[in-house]
Amino acid sequence: MQATSYTYDPETRTGSVLLDDGTPVEFDAPAFDAGGLRLLRPGQRVRIEVSGKGADRRITLVTLQTF
Repeated sequence: MQATSYTYDPETRTGSVLLDDGTPVEFDAPAFDAGGLRLLRPGQRVRIEVSGKGADRRITLVTLQTF
């Protein structure tokens, strides 16, 4: 799934992305660390993996979108 980076805190390695429909979804440090990134800037296109549905949906991986 693709999204756009919305917020990122380098100290906690947490943040949020916006799905293509505009829905914000937060991610935690383990999801950020799983992607192997060192930094994330607002506006970057990212690839995310999610688990669960509805209120139980959570991001398990955030990495840069490659073409």
